Amino acid sequence: MVNFADDVPGYLSIRMAAPDGPVAEIAEVEAWAARERYPRILSAGSPVFGVARERSEGGWELCSMMVETQPQSAREDLGMFCRRQAAEAERAGDAEAQRRYLAAAERLEWEKIDEVELEVRYRVVRAERYIHSGPDGPEPPRPSDPDDHREVGAADSLDPDTGFVMDPALPTGVSAGVLKADLVGLVPAEGAFPSEVREDMLRSGRTHPGVVLLPAAFTVAERVNGKWRPNGMMDAPTPFRARDILSMRLRVAEPVERRLTDRRRARYAEAADRLDVEQGCELTVEDRLLRIIRVERAVRFGPDGPEGPRPSDHDPEDPIMVLDQKLRAQGVCLDEDAPIVLDESAQEFQRLFEAEMARRGKPLPPPAEDEA
Repeated sequence: MVNFADDVPGYLSIRMAAPDGPVAEIAEVEAWAARERYPRILSAGSPVFGVARERSEGGWELCSMMVETQPQSAREDLGMFCRRQAAEAERAGDAEAQRRYLAAAERLEWEKIDEVELEVRYRVVRAERYIHSGPDGPEPPRPSDPDDHREVGAADSLDPDTGFVMDPALPTGVSAGVLKADLVGLVPAEGAFPSEVREDMLRSGRTHPGVVLLPAAFTVAERVNGKWRPNGMMDAPTPFRARDILSMRLRVAEPVERRLTDRRRARYAEAADRLDVEQGCELTVEDRLLRIIRVERAVRFGPDGPEGPRPSDHDPEDPIMVLDQKLRAQGVCLDEDAPIVLDESAQEFQRLFEAEMARRGKPLPPPAEDEA
């Protein structure tokens, strides 16, 4: 590995340090074993987006989970963050800060902007997603990965993203440093991506040559016709949360989406029961093989900080007020007080969801006023 001079820019550095305790030592051993067993680095599909703020002491801190699949959703998260900050400023009696935050939130309702500057800079940031794969398929969670437990409620669950400090100059373990070097050196094969996507990838390698690894996330892959592919489930922060989402899908979403008969629904429920009891990483339901897999996420860094959305990223949604304006021009007026009419599939989904929440002993959201 190349040893750079001490004055190399922080975003270009890859600094490594020895593990600082027994837990870190175990994680380092597992990471090296995983490199042997799952040597291939593959794309895990579309990127994810979140919100980060620049720190005066260096680096950027995540203000949200990196789970949004479209930039506009992260912009809306930033707008909600600004409104919460405005409310805090109002309680503190800081009228000027309240005004600035509200102005930023209102601007985000009309414009596709990826950065606002208040007391510090806030930015929509982008992370690429990767999986390690080997002869037996994609890598499952590692024993050392932080995890939740059954008795922990969603509100108290682990959230490794929020508050995570992204700083390329901070030292990492040796295995993480080598992975960063691997990702820096990845070059998209010609023909593997649409031309505009590949051009953006190559451009990003020049404008944002550094890499910061986020905490691992977890999702579900399915073996289809001899090949593994992500099944479209959103990333979860821990293996348990990924199992929990899959269990919910097997009982609620998939019976509706696949139009399952009562007999087949029972098989899916039995598979979900096994998943809940065994807490394993692999599950067979009918002829389907599903696996909880580990997802590495990497944020590119340049001289000005973390990378934001790229021009080729899927970004079809309009800001909320622009969408409202377009609908009104089409003669569509959104009545917030009008009752929501669900089609047959949506009604079935709601029935199954309510039954599952009751089975879990969790309270349901309060009904709307027109349903009370």
